[in-house]
Amino acid sequence: MARILLIVSAADHLRLADGTDHPTGFWAEEVAESHRVLTEAGHHVDIATPGGRRPSADPISFDERGGVDPAAGAKFRAYLATLDGLVAPLNLADAGDYDAFYLPGGHAPMTDLADDPVLGRLLTRADADGKIVAALCHGVAGLLAARRDDGSFVFGGRTLTAFSDEEERQGGLGEKSPFFLESRLRELGAEVTPGTPWSSTVVVDRNLVTGQNPQSSVDTAARVAAALDAGSIS
Repeated sequence: MARILLIVSAADHLRLADGTDHPTGFWAEEVAESHRVLTEAGHHVDIATPGGRRPSADPISFDERGGVDPAAGAKFRAYLATLDGLVAPLNLADAGDYDAFYLPGGHAPMTDLADDPVLGRLLTRADADGKIVAALCHGVAGLLAARRDDGSFVFGGRTLTAFSDEEERQGGLGEKSPFFLESRLRELGAEVTPGTPWSSTVVVDRNLVTGQNPQSSVDTAARVAAALDAGSIS
């Protein structure tokens, strides 16, 4: 059994390009399905947020406003209600030793994870140690926090995917987005290889596992579980 830290954004709003605040949070499917797949695979999952603040789900991640079937949204809501770690998460700054670090999305990570120095140090150390670093959808924005002493991006030159610019324009915030994640990653030297919009797309580059969008939630978690099993972590 491996120990996995699910790092969830605690932000409830995002400052848009026009200076207004947009309500947000973590994306229900990404947390619920990732947690379910990893625990059903026999692994232990803890939940942490910056400062140990209680996170909240993006309200549109439960219904048609977010392109979610209401029946599926009800299933996600019921599963999330069973997770004590969402009520009293660990403080990210107090994170202990884990075998894998997993960042689900929703637009919220663009607010409090993309430049969090605690997260940056944690991911930099995890990557240097060859531990699994996984990120899903806008959770990939959390990777942006990982910088070397010279300011360069730790994951520059690595192959990955993320919520694509096309998806942001089709069904995200469009031009109101404070930045386009795919473009920002490319600017920092990452090799971004998005799949067809809204397809389940997962990219694995050594210990780095990334999923593109909510549709990739199950497959991303399954790839992490498989990688942990292949490493014979007990």
